[in-house]
Order: sequence, then C-alpha cells, then structure tokens
Amino acid sequence: MIFDTHAHYNSEQFDADRDELLSKMNEGGVGLIMNACSNLDEIPDIIALCDRYPFIFGAVGIHPEEVDGLSADYLDRLRRSSAHPKIRAIGEIGLDYYWTTETKAEQQRILGEQVDLARELKLPVIIHDREAHGDTMRILREHKVWECGGVFHCYSGSAEMVREITDELNMYIGFGGALTFKNAKKPRMAAEAVPLNRLLIETDCPYMAPVPYRGKRNSSLYLPEVIELLAEIKGLPAEEIERITEENGRRLFGI
Repeated sequence: MIFDTHAHYNSEQFDADRDELLSKMNEGGVGLIMNACSNLDEIPDIIALCDRYPFIFGAVGIHPEEVDGLSADYLDRLRRSSAHPKIRAIGEIGLDYYWTTETKAEQQRILGEQVDLARELKLPVIIHDREAHGDTMRILREHKVWECGGVFHCYSGSAEMVREITDELNMYIGFGGALTFKNAKKPRMAAEAVPLNRLLIETDCPYMAPVPYRGKRNSSLYLPEVIELLAEIKGLPAEEIERITEENGRRLFGI
C-alpha cells in the first residue's frame, strides 16, 4: 500500500470535498497518511481527522513560519496533544529562510526546543528545511536528534548531505511532487544517493502536485507518479518502491 508520510488534509483547500476525497484513498491504493501540523490552532482539526479515519495519523508542532507571537506555553500544549494515541511525531518543525530572515533567532530557538521535546517524548521529528541547511544541521546535532530520529520532508538538500542525515543523524528523507519537475536535477541526484531503508514518499498536499498535475491541488492519489520516478531512479519495480517506503514509514512512526 502507499504511505503518504506528509500531508495537510486539515487545510481549507479540502473543505469542500474532504470526506469525498478521503473516501477514495483505499481504492486508489493509499493505505496510510501522516497529517503534519503547522501551528497550535490546527491541532484539534488534526486530531479529529485521526479519530474519524483509521488510516490517518498525525503530528503536532510549530512550523518555522508560525513562530512569531507564539504563546509561552506552546511546549506544554504540544506535550498534552502528543498524548493522543495517533499522534506519532513532532512536526513539521524546522527553519525557513526563504520568506524571511527576520525571525532567524526565534526559529532556531523554537526548533531546538521542539527537538528536545521529541527526545523527551520518544517521538520522531518532521523537519522543514528551506534555504537553511547549515543552521538546520547544526541545531539538530546540538540537540542530539539521533536519539529520536525523524525525516527531512520534501528534501531539497544535496546528494552529499544525504549520508550525514541518514547515517549520522539517524533520519529518513522524503520526496514528493517536486522530484517530477522538469528542472529537478538536484533532487533526483539526492534520491539516487538515499539508501533504500531511509527512503519515504509524501505529497505535502494540497501543495506541490507532481507532473502531470502540477498547478492543481495535490492529493495522495497522485503519489504513483512519484513512485514511478523513484522506481526509475533506483532501478526497481514500482511495487517494490511502494513496499519499501511503506515499511520505512511504519518503522519511523511506529505504526
């Protein structure tokens, strides 16, 4: 079965047809979905999705674009939310210098605090790293991320950085629709370098739809496009990539 290890089905872009779309997942070969979080306000909706759909699991965390004005008790609220049996990760958390660098110091502090929380709770982290590779790697090392593990989602780093992530940091690497884009030479080189036992697939839906759906709202039903390309890159049947990435996702998130 297909395991979409990073989605946002609580997004308002799914409000009009969420139940209809999710009801099609099984017939589309999608058996598991990890729904990631961006801010505290999203947590009730994510937990509601986990309660409603047996195949949806969730994460809780503060996205780097959401650090401004964060309440002082945010860690306690994340800790309480993580007690739900279907919350299996802290994320998505990380650094994003693409949109703004004004909150760099705050982003770095909150990333470190959330990694420490993940280690305390023995939950993996879901890392968002955009234009911030050096600082992301430094903070993950300083906060001993290898003790809890996790995944670099929607990986945009180099092939050279792959072994540091998988071997030194004890983490997985996720690829989605961006891998299929025409100019995606760097992500494809990185995908080639990722060991099979550290490879994950994802959508980041409703964003980042793969070719030939680019520009449309993304969904887990489009993941076969990513699987086919990974199969080509790895020289394996698509069914084998599907099986391997499902097993890896289950192992990472304890499912």
